[in-house]
Amino acid sequence: MSHQDQCQCFHTLFPSRSLTSWTAPGDGRSTEGIWEKLSQVAIKGAEYDSPERQPHPECLEGTRVNLLNHIYELLDKQNKNRLIWLHGTAGVGKSAVAFTVAERMRGLNVTAQTTSEKQLAGTFFFSRKYTERCTTGHFFATLAYQLATNFPSIRDDVITAIRENPALLDPKKSLRDQMEVLFLQPLRRLQLRLRDCPPLVFVIDALDE
Repeated sequence: MSHQDQCQCFHTLFPSRSLTSWTAPGDGRSTEGIWEKLSQVAIKGAEYDSPERQPHPECLEGTRVNLLNHIYELLDKQNKNRLIWLHGTAGVGKSAVAFTVAERMRGLNVTAQTTSEKQLAGTFFFSRKYTERCTTGHFFATLAYQLATNFPSIRDDVITAIRENPALLDPKKSLRDQMEVLFLQPLRRLQLRLRDCPPLVFVIDALDE
């Protein structure tokens, strides 16, 4: 068989238009690979109901009623974005309030069409006892992971951001870049879809630790 015939035979078996790139599922740039990497760097112990935090501090029934109701009223306003800062000396029960608010938001649906999307979008409870939870290195990666887990419609947005800039998962990466690209941009897209719904809630505790 001549060289020309061999080339023609190869072209017949493998026409150029059918040659497409394929990424193995375990590859770091595949959708599954990127999601797995994000899952690995997300701090699971920072979630408000993590077993690592047991026993969970919680407001006892009938306590902090006025404070909790005030917070719930603020979080129920659809037309405003709010930052609620709860401050006080150590030991006054701020973590208990944060846990109770998170638990309440976890039980509220964002829309009437689905029961899987809750008003609680993410939590991060810092702690000086644990190395991973006393720094902000994976703070936004953790919130992005929780957000995309709770709202799968933006998972591709988060994955695309990491694929285009893998350094976003580096704890030494600029926090501003992590916040804007990994967290805020997907969140804005989600808010457009949920613009007529109650606001999403993120609960952050012990930021000073």
